[in-house]
Amino acid sequence: MPPSVDSDHPGTEAPPTRRSVLKAGAAGAVVVPALAACGGGGSSEAGSKRLRVGVAGGSAQDTLNAHTPTDNTDIARCHNLYASLCYFETDYSIQMALAESIEPNDDATVWTITLKEGLTFHDGSPINADSVIFTMRRITDPDELAVNSEQLSTLKRDELERVDDRTVQLPFSEPYVMLLDLLAEYSMGIVPEGYDPEKPIGAGPFKFAEFTPGQRSLFTKFDGFWKGAPQLEELEIVNFPDETARVNALLGGQVDAISQLPPSQIEVVRANPNIRTLESETGMWVPFTMRVDKAPFDDVRVRQAFRLIVDRQQMVDQALAGYGSVANDIYGRFDPAYDEDKLPDQREQDIAEAKRLLEEAGHGDGLEVTLVTGPISTGAEAAAQVFKEQASKAGVTVQLNQTNSTEYYGDNYLKWTFAQDFWSTRNYLSQAAQGSMPDAAFNETHWDDEEWLEVVREARATVDDDERHRLIRKAMEIEHERGGYIIWGFVNILDGFHRKVKGLEPSATGHPLTSYGFYRVRIEE
Repeated sequence: MPPSVDSDHPGTEAPPTRRSVLKAGAAGAVVVPALAACGGGGSSEAGSKRLRVGVAGGSAQDTLNAHTPTDNTDIARCHNLYASLCYFETDYSIQMALAESIEPNDDATVWTITLKEGLTFHDGSPINADSVIFTMRRITDPDELAVNSEQLSTLKRDELERVDDRTVQLPFSEPYVMLLDLLAEYSMGIVPEGYDPEKPIGAGPFKFAEFTPGQRSLFTKFDGFWKGAPQLEELEIVNFPDETARVNALLGGQVDAISQLPPSQIEVVRANPNIRTLESETGMWVPFTMRVDKAPFDDVRVRQAFRLIVDRQQMVDQALAGYGSVANDIYGRFDPAYDEDKLPDQREQDIAEAKRLLEEAGHGDGLEVTLVTGPISTGAEAAAQVFKEQASKAGVTVQLNQTNSTEYYGDNYLKWTFAQDFWSTRNYLSQAAQGSMPDAAFNETHWDDEEWLEVVREARATVDDDERHRLIRKAMEIEHERGGYIIWGFVNILDGFHRKVKGLEPSATGHPLTSYGFYRVRIEE
């Protein structure tokens, strides 16, 4: 979705390399139109003031809706059209954005939001307490299907209090300690009363100009952006579901930058003296998803066996060309509670034990499964092929159902028995709310474990950091033991851009060219 990006508490110390749904939804293959104004060397009809970004994914189902982004291109638009009350910096720390302060009461049942003075939306209307109340009620409106609605399920939406023009109080029915994580999400943009996603008004660094779903979108700079006017006059986001076409567009000068540079082509790109690459160590993960309510994965022994089939280092080396790190079937890599010394030992490939578990589960004569894959994210299709080869050693035959993005995230998305997905860095509770809670918007494994759910709910209501971290680790252990994800690695994101593009920097919150705030980017001749 993510995150997207999330953090547990600002100011909490984390590992040296720090931390973000993106969440995938209705992505699809498109034919990218010829950009008549685009030529080699980064020129365009707007001269050096237009940045043209080729983003992985996109489909005819693309949206400008501030609160329902799904695919990479949706997310890129959200980051630049809208602004949230707070935001994740590239180091994964939470900083204030539209808000001057966001403070809880002693038991975190009431949060007080104070807005900065003098801020406006793109149309010049004021950002005020009424805007915040309207936005929160829109996100929690069941008819809107906002991606973060579940995370606000305990908000007393009918009791939001307008203290004054700049101050709002958000009451919750129980302690809610993860509000800052949520409010920093890219899908939590504040919008004006009467907001219409067909004619979107936000408060981000760029204003809406043009939008052709499945193809491209164009935005112009907003001089009133809270952090200062962008240096670019225009930002153009172009859909590229096909990675080869995306790379060729960069090399041919049709775009100035691309997201998700395929690891297999990085040496080709680096051979071009005009192209620079950017590597970000993130908490992004590309899991295999096993539906725990469908055979054969309704048997926990099969899920455990499949996790033991995976040679994780080989998966990272082959699927990501080494641009990543081994994972242990637990998400939330940069969560303060993610302490490897207190979590289960790293799971290693154990074919003999996998065979034993499969035989115990009644599959001693072999097992055949279909794995649905497609060009959904860096390394996904390659990982599927590697898993197929590794599974054969355990007597498991894997048939690959190769789809395109439109089919993958079409009507059967969240229904596949055995498939894949991609998620950006989020802390554990925020990620659980999006992908693992029984009523989460993207519960792709159909996980519904009573013990785990009780622990997570207790953690979400626990103010004390140490106790909450203990509970989160307990929830992690439960998912590690019997959940529906195979999380084999964390992905280092590679982006490519023309040498004239300045101001990009590595980001632990996801790949910069979808999550990056382009307000600080400039183009130098």
